[in-house]
Amino acid sequence: MAASAENGVLLSGANDISAGVLPMSAFAGGVCFQSDHFRQIVEELPTALYMTDADGRITYYNKAAAQFWGRAPQLGEDSWCGCWRLFWPDGRPMAHDECPMAQTLKTGRPVLGARAIAERPDGSRFPFMPFPSPLFDADGKVTGAINMLFDTGPWTEAERAAHHLAAIVESSDDAIVSKDLDGIIQTWNRAAERLLGYTADEIIGKSILTIIPADRHGEETEIISRIRRGESIEHYETIRRRKDGSLIELSLTVSPVRDRHGRVVGASKIARDITERRQAERLKEHLVNEIKHRVKNTLGTVQAMAVQTFRKAPQEERNLFVGRLHALADAHDVLTQRDWTSVSLRDMAKRALKPFVDTKKARLSADGPDADISPNRALLLAMVLHELGTNAVKYGALSNTEGSVNAAWSLEQDNGQRRLKLVWEEEGGPPVSAPTHKGFGSRMIEHAIKGEQGVSEFRFEPKGLICRIEMPV
Repeated sequence: MAASAENGVLLSGANDISAGVLPMSAFAGGVCFQSDHFRQIVEELPTALYMTDADGRITYYNKAAAQFWGRAPQLGEDSWCGCWRLFWPDGRPMAHDECPMAQTLKTGRPVLGARAIAERPDGSRFPFMPFPSPLFDADGKVTGAINMLFDTGPWTEAERAAHHLAAIVESSDDAIVSKDLDGIIQTWNRAAERLLGYTADEIIGKSILTIIPADRHGEETEIISRIRRGESIEHYETIRRRKDGSLIELSLTVSPVRDRHGRVVGASKIARDITERRQAERLKEHLVNEIKHRVKNTLGTVQAMAVQTFRKAPQEERNLFVGRLHALADAHDVLTQRDWTSVSLRDMAKRALKPFVDTKKARLSADGPDADISPNRALLLAMVLHELGTNAVKYGALSNTEGSVNAAWSLEQDNGQRRLKLVWEEEGGPPVSAPTHKGFGSRMIEHAIKGEQGVSEFRFEPKGLICRIEMPV
């Protein structure tokens, strides 16, 4: 006569199957079927069915279970469930020893109404409901469990989208965390575990302040205030504390989470480790400052040597040489501020001419389109404009009180190459005549421009000097 158990299946010596009670001969230790007829029935059932021993090792599964899982688990080795991967209904990963079958074996009670998501080796996912029940021997000892699995049908588009998003979050290399408006952590992906050291079980349900240094708690107050207003926060760089107490530099993006009525109910955070980037930035800044310091020291040494060497030269000549050094140093300052990558053409031109504009008020104008130019071209342009300005102050239109200078440039494309065309035009100065020999300034400009595959032209018109320069930039 069959005997029943209140919370599971009692194995008896009966020869029938009724009211969920399975005959002892059908299991014989949970592995072997004595009846070929019964074995055939179970094997051909369209419902996925499998069994485990008391330790959770799978001892039997039918064809439908293998099809359900998309794989054939190893008997006696795979435990709890034959699924490739398991997830909770909200998309969080479920460890196999957390699944309903494991709960049944631990508690000795069936699990009813549970839901989960299975993933096959091919990556496909589907929701299902398990119905695990414990198996007892005649003394009431749990000897294993039997489980039936039911695919709950195709997902709606909303469900599919939600689980697709959950899969993306879980596999992301960025730490993704959600919290409610009280700052209580709700979700915590695997990247967050790697980055901050806490497992999801350790941190979910705790305050986000757990990972925020005490001197930065005010940041969280401000973040929550902005989230309540529906604002998003992008690329906020800050510092957080790992489980081991060490600090880590992060870039945070924080967005409000809304319910189906559009009300803000929490926030999601994406955190990216920027420690290496910040270290690289600090190293680069240190190196640039070191280069800048050494260049200034070198120019200072050159200046001291020049003053000593040319101590018998006229003061005007010495001042002219020192002015050239200062122009070069000033151009280096601009380039170090831009990490020696490129610099604004307009900024470099205005900076090179600033000393003359300051002393001669509105008598010198300079304008043209802006563009980024290379460091070499920028240094050359600065030196050229300095020489032209110095010459105008000494001999040209800026040497009296009426003359003026107009510097204008344009950028043109020539066979796919961008070329700068600069015109320096003076008028109103002292009478102009062509010099009998070229000075240092004009020679420097001609040689430097030619060295950059450019051309230069000096014309000494009655109204004043006109210099035309063209070069690739």
